[in-house]
Amino acid sequence: MFVHAKASDQLAKEGIMVHKTDKISPTQENSAAAADQNHQWRMVDRAMRSNGNRPEALIETLHTVQNTFGFIDRDAMEYVASGLHVPLSQVYSVATFYHYFTLKPPGEHTCVVCTGTACYVSGSSALLETIHNTVGIDPGETSQDGKVSLLTTRCLGSCGLAPAAVFDGQVAGKLQSATIEEKMRGWMRHDPDA
Repeated sequence: MFVHAKASDQLAKEGIMVHKTDKISPTQENSAAAADQNHQWRMVDRAMRSNGNRPEALIETLHTVQNTFGFIDRDAMEYVASGLHVPLSQVYSVATFYHYFTLKPPGEHTCVVCTGTACYVSGSSALLETIHNTVGIDPGETSQDGKVSLLTTRCLGSCGLAPAAVFDGQVAGKLQSATIEEKMRGWMRHDPDA
């Protein structure tokens, strides 16, 4: 857990593992942001403790970090490695192997393009090319302005809708490059109807 040194003593009394840092300044210690961050790290601690802080809890704990913070940075990997008594290299290996995990903060909007067989033969590569030409990003990247993140997946389970993608959690199918371009441009303009 990343907290200011003063707060770490109280958390240690509660049996919560603490990593001392100055990430939260003394003036922020009592702020809502600091309280929220402490709550988030407690969720990660619970995930590790519920499995006895055993290495077998690695994937579940990384899911908790991803769901709680939206991404898994190096500090989080070090924290999980310490808490589960596994090498940092193992945490990094798992975090980079699974496409669900991201190592950078996500964009304001997320597009996940299916590259499974049905979607591929129906034109998903053209969709990815359109996104690259429109936003300037490739799979696994976030636009420089932080508005759009692009991911790919091997299957959405919506083969009848090929080519398909997920826009901010909503599956869309039978997509064409023009539709994708319109969606991306809308996101970049902050158009709520995009």
